[in-house]
Amino acid sequence: MNAITAPAAAAPDSAFAQEELSVRTVFISDVHLGTSGCQAEALLDFLRAVECETLYLVGDIVDGWQLQRRWFWPQAHNDVVQKVLRKARKGTRVIFVPGNHDEFARRYAGHAFGGIEVVEDCIHQTADGRRLWVMHGDLFDGVIQCARWLAHVGDGLYQLALRLNRVLNSARARFGLPYWSLSRYLKLKVKRAVSFINDFELAVIREARRRGVDGVVCGHIHHAELRVVDGLTYANDGDWVESLTALVEHADGRLEVIDWAEAMRRRARRAPMAALPQPA
Repeated sequence: MNAITAPAAAAPDSAFAQEELSVRTVFISDVHLGTSGCQAEALLDFLRAVECETLYLVGDIVDGWQLQRRWFWPQAHNDVVQKVLRKARKGTRVIFVPGNHDEFARRYAGHAFGGIEVVEDCIHQTADGRRLWVMHGDLFDGVIQCARWLAHVGDGLYQLALRLNRVLNSARARFGLPYWSLSRYLKLKVKRAVSFINDFELAVIREARRRGVDGVVCGHIHHAELRVVDGLTYANDGDWVESLTALVEHADGRLEVIDWAEAMRRRARRAPMAALPQPA
């Protein structure tokens, strides 16, 4: 887990060592409900464990691109939607910032549905007074902006990588090996992909500086990150397809990236130990 109180260093311990979580703010993005790659069960597990004052849905929550091609909506995806709506009913402020895959919702910016506020982007003020610009991030992706057809081709290749990933992990599971993301591995190993991530981060930070804010929270590139760039906070909450990550703000304003896949692995390792007979 990765935690900073920008511009301070990482905190030594995470409050997420326990399974019941209480924080000030949660940011999630790139869930891609409506696709077979969506890890809806893991997200539902996270949402059941966390309580927060404000929940930001930072784009690509529903994958409209894939749903236009083929309808895919299992019960787990519906359960995620119902859980978010239930949180809104119980007093959590839920703010939806649409992304490129659910851009159909951008036409409803300024409206609220089921207690969920829809906005193009917004400013979040942390408990320690920092102003963070919250937006999805596709506006800084040259592929999306300048060659939309190429983005759809890339999306198709990405879905192919996810299908291969499922086959690979089914085999790994039979041998008792933990989950491993092929698509994430390729993204971090391919030199041009690494360069794209770096260029994206720098472009976002430049715009944040121009807007006079203290940092930015975004998604879009499926790569969780929390660091200080040129004196500003860059926070990417990752995704719920590959990495299963969220960004949280603690009561004191400290930000932390939560790796829920690792949290579930720790829980699985503890379960056999808890089942062992205790000494008299």
